[in-house]
Amino acid sequence: MIYHVVTQANWENALQQGFYEAESLAKEGFIHTSKAGQVAGVLERYYKDQSNLLLLHIDETKLTAPLKYELAPSVHEEFPHIYGRLNVDAVVKVENL
Repeated sequence: MIYHVVTQANWENALQQGFYEAESLAKEGFIHTSKAGQVAGVLERYYKDQSNLLLLHIDETKLTAPLKYELAPSVHEEFPHIYGRLNVDAVVKVENL
């Protein structure tokens, strides 16, 4: 299982389209995701004081785009990156944050 933080509005849009594309896909070529133990740090570093956030629980075996684990030098950890659109049927749970 991997995880991705998204705003409620962006997730609702993805459900209508049938896929999700984070801004990072256009800018960096991939969608940032995390392993379970990394979610708290991601929330602290990037989403402090934001509301209307959801945590997507993604079954990586259901992804249609390639998944690669790559080093994030700023925190010296490997994070999972989705190289393409996230197909919404790979999301097995949506949790309010």
